[in-house]
Amino acid sequence: MGIVSDRTKKWWVLAAMGASLGVFLLDETVVGVALPTIQRDLSLSVTDSHWVVNVYLLMLACLAATSGRLCDRFGFKRLFLLGLGLFGIASVACGFATDLTMLIAARIMQGVGAAIIFPASMAMLAIIFPEEERGRALGIYGAMGTTFLASGPFVGGLFTEFLSWRWIFWINPFVVAATAAVVLALWTDPPRTVAKGRFDFGGLISLVGGIGLVIVAIMEAPDWGWDRAVVWILIAAGLVLLVLFFRRERRTTAPLIEVDLFDNLGFTACNLIVFTAQFTKIAVLVILAIFFQRELGMSPLLAGTALLAGVAPQPFVAEITGRFTDRVGSRKPALLGLAATVLVFVWLAVAVHWQNYWLAFPALLLWSVSTSFLFIPGLRAGVNSVSVDKQGQVGGIMLTAQLVGGTVGMTLSSTLLASTGSYQLPFLATALLAVAVLWLTWIAVHDAAPKAGQSPPDKS
Repeated sequence: MGIVSDRTKKWWVLAAMGASLGVFLLDETVVGVALPTIQRDLSLSVTDSHWVVNVYLLMLACLAATSGRLCDRFGFKRLFLLGLGLFGIASVACGFATDLTMLIAARIMQGVGAAIIFPASMAMLAIIFPEEERGRALGIYGAMGTTFLASGPFVGGLFTEFLSWRWIFWINPFVVAATAAVVLALWTDPPRTVAKGRFDFGGLISLVGGIGLVIVAIMEAPDWGWDRAVVWILIAAGLVLLVLFFRRERRTTAPLIEVDLFDNLGFTACNLIVFTAQFTKIAVLVILAIFFQRELGMSPLLAGTALLAGVAPQPFVAEITGRFTDRVGSRKPALLGLAATVLVFVWLAVAVHWQNYWLAFPALLLWSVSTSFLFIPGLRAGVNSVSVDKQGQVGGIMLTAQLVGGTVGMTLSSTLLASTGSYQLPFLATALLAVAVLWLTWIAVHDAAPKAGQSPPDKS
């Protein structure tokens, strides 16, 4: 494809990365609508069907940071194509699954593939686009992803009703093949520092084990009960492993993840911004959906339609947000997004108190804007805070922060709702989180970035 100029190449790569993000996000939402049919066809219990969704998210949360580091070590092209291949093959296997064991095994493989794809794709964009264009690129990237995300429930319902639930998985290989073709033809890995030392398998085991135990405990606590000893034993064991991981990584000469990155308070704040953005998604798309059905008497279809005010504008807002962030830097948009998030969730708490959808409607529209003002500036500031040779692990770390934000958001929101019966409390808790992250962002996030090959500054 020599006829493709260097100027055009980056936009083809952006399209491919956006498609890969889209298929990854589509798989988060498309399964939910089809899950009752899958449960019936494969004779699954409620708990079994719960794990069809959770095992995918669990593998993502456990492996994202690790896979990002592997991309830095072994090259983006090789790892990205491996992730695409695993995801595509696993998608075909999901569609042919005849029992729970086969479906869960295939979903695990999907999660491994997705854990490679997302951090690699974000890092590749940070490499191919100059700093002054990264906000716009991430905006388009996010717009493509959220378009797939928003279409997930519709696509899942359409395929399940008129074809088969198996087609929600079989559509993935077509996108995977097109993305792989672009990467094979146009991507060339940048020069990288040759990694010294043996691969840190001990660090890998302690990281995956620590995150895995904590996430499993958080996911299952609502079903098992927070008063069960096993929940706290798993959490404690996971935290011990994570402490051991951090201590090991600080001492080793060839760390799996450079935990010193978190000494940069700005980088830590960027991860918390992304964490908060995903936390808010759960509060809106789960808790508000339950409120619409239980308290306002909406059908599932009508509740989904009512939530479109918060989802449909996002693909259009994301590209605009990216341009704005390139023009003014990451700090101001992030602060605006967090301030708007505080307003949105106080507003929603008032709306559910009065049980009025039309009072909630403007808050949903504002939330669709505030979400882009969290993700894009947060990601941009994060990738700009480090040099090119660390982009892979930064992408993985930030994906992990996002996934853990969703898991914690789901657990905290559902626990508050179940234990108090109050719909206001999950929204007020989200507003309090946004206030805390707003304060940290104010003091820690700045728009200065290190030059290639330098260590990140004290503030990002």
